[in-house]
Amino acid sequence: MRCAVVGAGAWGTALADVLTRNGHETLLWSLEADVAESINESQENKRFLSGLPLSRDLRATNDQAEAVAGAELVVFATPSEHLRRVASECRAFVQKGAIAVVASKGIERRSLALMTEVVGEELAEHTVVGISGPSFAAEVVAQQPTAIVAASRDARAARVAQATLSSRAFRVYTNADVVGVELGGSLKNVMAVATGIVEGCGLGHNSRAALITRGLHEMTRLGVAMNAQAATFAGLAGLGDLVLTCTGGLSRNRAIGIEIGKGATLEEALKGKQTVAEGVVTAASALELARRHAVDMPIVEMANRILFEGHAARDAVGELMKRELRSEQDL
Repeated sequence: MRCAVVGAGAWGTALADVLTRNGHETLLWSLEADVAESINESQENKRFLSGLPLSRDLRATNDQAEAVAGAELVVFATPSEHLRRVASECRAFVQKGAIAVVASKGIERRSLALMTEVVGEELAEHTVVGISGPSFAAEVVAQQPTAIVAASRDARAARVAQATLSSRAFRVYTNADVVGVELGGSLKNVMAVATGIVEGCGLGHNSRAALITRGLHEMTRLGVAMNAQAATFAGLAGLGDLVLTCTGGLSRNRAIGIEIGKGATLEEALKGKQTVAEGVVTAASALELARRHAVDMPIVEMANRILFEGHAARDAVGELMKRELRSEQDL
């Protein structure tokens, strides 16, 4: 199959590498000229995945039309805040019948749209599939066993994405719950920032386990309010991705949270970072979405206060612990 991957950050590069190793002719679009050059000349993304060799058959370009034209499967892997613009720019080049696969994770700031909704609006004539799950890009490129989910309301399109991406080291499951899969992939980044803050404050495993568990409860609560399936949040795109991002040493969101928990401002924590911490971008959107659906999300609310209002992280932990006592389960 002829495939295109739009966005040559770590995750987009990893997915392009998977597709290429699976035997699909794949062209990766990069905004940055040096990224395309390093991939074509040394089979390495020196900016975002330094030191990890890529398939010798993978090729990159800075030309969107060249990347997308003729592709039967177009994977979007840009940062969430740029996805609508990039999808709009690609619209004229995406061939009729092509399937759009959305690997970006987040909630659009102004519209509060999920990423598959953004691409669905910009590429209205195309079937859209969202992919999500516990997957550090570096480990995917190293061909360590990884499992993710492909979600679509079109079962055939989900199966096409599944078959195209799956390999001995990269297993893809299908799911019809697009909202649940997308919310899981978006909200876990906010919870990872919060978990990092707890860790940065010097708190231990008990505190981290409590936050992850209650964070999952908040994610599920919002999902159900938006007609997602509660069971989805117990799967790869929910619990699986949440645990990985909240505990893994490669988690950008957790790392940002740790710095803030140690006393850094958001600006200081973000300074000099090559890659986007989607949890910071998504935090405000998640809170607005919770308020729109009248869902209580105290961890998300507190993360926003710390990130954007200068609230002291140590005070925040105590305030969460002193909330009114209640049943563990919603009644």
